[in-house]
Amino acid sequence: QVQLVESGGGLVQPGGSLRLSCVASGFTFNIWAMSWYRQAPGKERELVAAIGIASSSTNYADSVKGRFTISRDNAKQTVNLQMNNLKPDDTAVYYCRAQFLRTTYWGQGTQVTVSS
Repeated sequence: QVQLVESGGGLVQPGGSLRLSCVASGFTFNIWAMSWYRQAPGKERELVAAIGIASSSTNYADSVKGRFTISRDNAKQTVNLQMNNLKPDDTAVYYCRAQFLRTTYWGQGTQVTVSS
């Protein structure tokens, strides 16, 4: 059974940091591309960051470049998103996604709220 379980969300003040983690199970993690998406109320889900099967291959949304870092640990079947200098506009539900060819799996999401 495929599972993607996110954790690490919460309430943080502007300028603060959070680290999201997504633990995968039920598939061969190291051959799947992994990414983080987010969806704010009333908005469409958008790509935040992605990482290929080689950790050297990453890309980021312009809005998070220089603040967020995506990484993966194939031995632990985990993908992480380090988020620094958080802004109120970063408030959203963050989702982990796994993709291999035309197959996609999603996690259940974790809420991130940036507010003073």
